[in-house]
Amino acid sequence: MSETMRAVVIREPGGPDVLELRDVPRPRPGPGEVLVRVASSGVNRADLLQRMGRYPAPEGWPADIPGLELAGTVEELGSEVRDRSVGDVVMGIAGGGAYAEYIALPASTVVRVPRGMEPTSAGAIPEAFETAFDAVFLQEGLSEGETLLVHAAGSGVGTAAVQLARAAGARTLGTSRTPEKLERATSLGLDVAIVADESWPERVLEVTEGRGVDVILDLVGAAYLSGNQSVLATGGRHVVVGVPSGAKAEVDLRALMGRRASIRGTVLRARSVDEKAALARAFEERVVPWFEEGRVEPVVDRTFTPAEAADAHRLMQENDTFGKLLLVW
Repeated sequence: MSETMRAVVIREPGGPDVLELRDVPRPRPGPGEVLVRVASSGVNRADLLQRMGRYPAPEGWPADIPGLELAGTVEELGSEVRDRSVGDVVMGIAGGGAYAEYIALPASTVVRVPRGMEPTSAGAIPEAFETAFDAVFLQEGLSEGETLLVHAAGSGVGTAAVQLARAAGARTLGTSRTPEKLERATSLGLDVAIVADESWPERVLEVTEGRGVDVILDLVGAAYLSGNQSVLATGGRHVVVGVPSGAKAEVDLRALMGRRASIRGTVLRARSVDEKAALARAFEERVVPWFEEGRVEPVVDRTFTPAEAADAHRLMQENDTFGKLLLVW
């Protein structure tokens, strides 16, 4: 095996053109790690922020190679690995470095690719579906018969959340500024599509007969905070996963108290290995079978070669995608 590999490298902080495909040293798996030959790497907004110098990789991960998710084949085992084998087809979340032909990551954090699924397609699963599953189910406890509101329902995490909620027997409402994205989300199981104009809170209250929603998955941030507070049901739970519209807004604490509601924020990237491993095991047990049963599926907008990584970043910046963008190695 060669001592080098191809990787997409951030030459310096800046626009998409700072991404370069280079030969770099191939990593070796350390104790408890597996070396994965990458089939595909998911493109995420965090990668754009890292490229611009606004979201550095956690300690221990490559500072100049972006990429938070991947799928591929285990090619080498580090010492102390007992539950994975060479040849296993896996997917996983990384702190960075997934825009590369190979990546070493903790064996405890990878998840088996669903039976019958191509590894390339599986690259669209980890970040979107694990984020949605963790936020909506593990943290906010969405249950059968409840109502979930998903902002940015056409995003990677949004399309994942819609499908997971449908599979769990929950009702889904989704917002987007683009009617075409809402139409496509409806084909994935979205129950109520709501155009994200100024009247979206009134529309949510209308379709819930004034009750509001049990859980809000917020991928937008500050611009929607006031509306979110007005549509939370009694005992409602609001979880913030993304803040592209801004990170600061005023909270009406009295309204939150009156509804006995809650609001929390969450990220995956900076969590400990043990926390990520616990999520991986829960995901493998509860969600991977749903893929195998055809109840949920990865949503891929389009694929790019590694040399086209800058084009993938430009497209994501235009906010005109539905589902995931993938780099195929």
